[in-house]
Order: sequence, then structure tokens, then C-alpha cells
Amino acid sequence: MSTQNTENEENAAPKSKRPSDSAFKQQRLPAWQPVLTARTVLPTFFVIGVLFIPIGVILLHFSNASNELIIDYTRCMEDGGTQACADLLPNKTNENYRCKCKINFTLTEDFIGDVYMYYGLTNYYQNHRRYVKSRDDEQLLGRLSQTPSSDCTPFAFAADGKPIAPCGAIANSLFNDTLTLSQGSSNITLLNTGIAWPSDKRVKFRNPEGNLEAALVGFEKPIFWQKPLYKLDETNESNNGFQNEDLIVWMRTAALPSFRKLYRRLDQSNNTYSKGLKAGEYTLHVEYNYPVVSFDGTKRMILSTTSVLGGKNPFLGIAYIVVGAICVTLGLALLFIHMRCSRSNMDMINVNPHTQYS
Repeated sequence: MSTQNTENEENAAPKSKRPSDSAFKQQRLPAWQPVLTARTVLPTFFVIGVLFIPIGVILLHFSNASNELIIDYTRCMEDGGTQACADLLPNKTNENYRCKCKINFTLTEDFIGDVYMYYGLTNYYQNHRRYVKSRDDEQLLGRLSQTPSSDCTPFAFAADGKPIAPCGAIANSLFNDTLTLSQGSSNITLLNTGIAWPSDKRVKFRNPEGNLEAALVGFEKPIFWQKPLYKLDETNESNNGFQNEDLIVWMRTAALPSFRKLYRRLDQSNNTYSKGLKAGEYTLHVEYNYPVVSFDGTKRMILSTTSVLGGKNPFLGIAYIVVGAICVTLGLALLFIHMRCSRSNMDMINVNPHTQYS
């Protein structure tokens, strides 16, 4: 019986690998293929050009409507000293030592409206894969554990074996320069709240329940931090812990090696600065703590106002104008070629294929 079954299997026709006879598998579905002719292509180029150039001009106008001042303080000189803080920082032996410097600057025009202060870093690759992953999101949500995420290594545990909170390379490298402004002998009040994305503060960062300092017993601060997590803001208790807005802003990593992050905003409840900063002489005071010279980086302070499109950024407007100009130029060039070199419809109809290819 088994022999007979084997013979039947051998005599059976081989299974066909041909796809089933359907419109989809046999590629018989109806399709539309555009025919690119001068009548369809040329108007497209001109329409894009005519639309993009005015849009670019409008975007550029709104960008120029906002004011911006950039001060590079990478090599600022120590107050009363002869050396730059950047050179003194690696050699300091006293942990309580703070290198302070100041830079006088002039606002040549009024900064009307909301005024924001940013810090800018260059040659700083926050987009490195291992750096971006080096965090513990459960910990940032206030769910503390004695075993931080393995992504935080080698910034997961302190030298004494205690877990670090917050752990990881991102938190460990938190920007910690202190920047303040003054005009004459008067200090200008800058607010350190309202600078983080509300969605980040509401969803991604939370403090553990109860007393924050008690909850962090058994945890160490990051290696490079000067203050523990519960003392990041000693003047505003609600701006401490994982809810500290400076920490939240820093934890949103930048995509490019040169970036700026929002640091402070001008307190405009004071009548003197209710409309912004007036043109005049100002002083930037820096408590210099953050090292950047070792990786050829720079540090900048940026003062900026905003327009309806946000901060000053001419790139988008210039990009629209360039693309529109290229489309108009190509359209004119193709129109010229079409008028000089194309055949008429009657010529194309009367072409004899036998004489054409003989």
C-alpha cells in the first residue's frame, strides 16, 4: 500500500509557482501615467515660483521683525584677574571656587515685547546615540528604584555604590552656568519658570510623592552636579526635583551640534521693563562653571524677542525665496527651449517613422 502511494505522488503533476490569475497579481489594475509635456510642466514651475517667492518674503519680514543679540562669552576674563575663566576652570582645586566674569554690551534698539534669554553651545553632539539613550524615563517620572536603567551606565551608580538620581549622561552634563543681567546698579529680574514645554512638565517629568528630600535618601546627585536634585532652585520649592524646568529643557536633546536652549525670560511685571528692554548699556554677569574648551566648543548668551512665527530664524524665508527663484528660472529656460526647438503638432503628426529611422 505504501509503495502505491509513493508511485501516485511521483506521478502527480508538480505544483505551479505561478501567481493566481488576478488583476492585482498579474498587474492588470487600471493605472494613470502622467505625460510630461511643456503644456503641463511649464505652468507648474511658474505657479510654484509665483507662490513661493511672496511667501518667502513674508516669512523673512516676520523673522526680521524680531530682535536678537548674541554674546560669545567662552573666553571671558575673570573679574579682577588676568586669565580667562575657561583656563582657570580645569585647574581649580577648591570646590567652592566660582569663576565670575562680566561683559558690558549695548542694545542699539528697543527690544519690544516678550524678551527671552537663551544659552547657545557649539560643537556639542547631543544627538549621539549613546548620549540620547542615557536616561531612565521611569526615574524621571518619580518612580525611584535602587536599580536604575542599564542605559544610564556608567552614570548609574556613584563611587559609594548608591544609585544616582537623575542618572545618565544627559542629566550628568546639565548646563550649570549662571547668567544674570543688570543695567547700571540695578539687577534685572529674570524668571526661571515658564521656559519648558508644558507637555514635558505635565507628562514626562514628575516628582515622587511626599517630601522630595526624604524620597531621595539613599540616592546620590550626578557626579558633575554642584547641588542635589532637591536644591536646584532654592527660591521656588515647586521648581525642584524632576520638575525643575532647567533640567526639563536640558533633557530635550538637540538634533544638531550647534544649538540654543531657553534659559530665562524677562519679568515684565516691573513697570521699568513692562514693554521689554530699552536701548542702552547693560552688563552680562556670568558664574562660569561649564567647560567647553576641551572639545573646541563655544558658549553664547542670546537675547531675543519673538514674532508671530517665533524667534528670529531667516532660514525658512530664504529657502522659500531660493526655491521659488529656481523654479521661475527653470520655467523661463524651458520655455525658451520649447519655443526654439520644439516641433509643431502637425510636424509630429506627419512624421514618417520609416524615413525617421532609416
